[in-house]
Amino acid sequence: MPPEDRIRIEHMIDAAGSVARFIEDRLKRDIEADEMLRFALVRAIEIFGEAASRVSADTRNAHLNIPWQPIVGMRNRLVHAYFDIDVDILWVAASEEVPALLPQLQSLTSEG
Repeated sequence: MPPEDRIRIEHMIDAAGSVARFIEDRLKRDIEADEMLRFALVRAIEIFGEAASRVSADTRNAHLNIPWQPIVGMRNRLVHAYFDIDVDILWVAASEEVPALLPQLQSLTSEG
């Protein structure tokens, strides 16, 4: 894997860690009521997707178990449709999808 891809994947891991810290001991209703939490989650998931968009096609194609396009698509939706963010979708991404990807991403950085 090119060093630049490893760096981007580490950025994804860092952003996923932020998401996990932000929602620790939180419920979905918290993002509905807490604007700062909502903004923090949106930003962390944007970074997660932006880093994914910068991973080379070769690395993406070598690791098809990672849903690269949906990750980037989520980032694009958050950035370009910021006025219409569905908190249900944001919560699922933050509480289920991003955490589920973390072990897979960590295994990529440990590959020789």
